[in-house]
Amino acid sequence: MLKFAAIFLVVALFTGVLGFTALVGIAASLAQILFFVFVALTVVTGLLTVSERRTV
Repeated sequence: MLKFAAIFLVVALFTGVLGFTALVGIAASLAQILFFVFVALTVVTGLLTVSERRTV
């Protein structure tokens, strides 16, 4: 998922250089959403791992 966020970030930067402002906004928004989903899933996975180690 982080890979997709990075890809959309590169697309946003590339389209920004070319001047396609509508595509910049869309690609940047998708990159931001995917990044925050990745961070949330990482935190949840980390918390589940910590809680499993305490119960054993």
